[in-house]
Amino acid sequence: MKTTKLLFCGAVMSLCSLGVYAQKSTAIIKGGVNIANVSNKDNGGYNDANALTTWQAGIIGDFEVTDFFAIQPGLLYTGKGLKWQNGESGDATYQRLQFNPQYLELPVNLVFKTPTGGVRFFAGAGPYVAMGVGGKFKADGLVNFKESIQWSDDDPLTSDEEGAGAFRAKRFDYGLNALVGVEASNLVISANYGLGLAKIQSGANSSNDDNNKHRVLSFTVGYKF
Repeated sequence: MKTTKLLFCGAVMSLCSLGVYAQKSTAIIKGGVNIANVSNKDNGGYNDANALTTWQAGIIGDFEVTDFFAIQPGLLYTGKGLKWQNGESGDATYQRLQFNPQYLELPVNLVFKTPTGGVRFFAGAGPYVAMGVGGKFKADGLVNFKESIQWSDDDPLTSDEEGAGAFRAKRFDYGLNALVGVEASNLVISANYGLGLAKIQSGANSSNDDNNKHRVLSFTVGYKF
């Protein structure tokens, strides 16, 4: 885990050095709401009723290479997961589950902007990597508990998953982002979709199908300085 944390910190420092090569460098402090879910079908689909509302906050670098193209690395604290409910409160068979893991996430998006005046529209995409740092797994109804999420201490640079076990989640997530938005003066409003490519379940093989992966739609507001 020490090696992994050093690599994660090194990636942050390397991305920050992009400012040396940019024509214009700014930073965006942002926060907003996540509508999170987990895929439960072979094709990556999910049940809309299982969506969990959570949040994110962080800082994004905006390194404009040209008037219409920018590289935007960032560091976010973000919540993911899902909820599941059977029956209604008061029913004999009522059960409600909530899985809400928290991650430090490092996205790197390539963003194209309209070369207009005070109001600029943008769209982009790119990869992300994330490391689980906390979160809760809660149940109400027939079974009641509230536990901190247990992470497997796997090293993503090895072929095996160290520390895998029942009722544990993989610590590391990765996937792809797509985003659109508008910036006006110092205000930045955006929508982002995160498509997880790593299975959440500890010990699971991500190459089999698209089940058990994060899906997150985010709406954020930021301030550029």
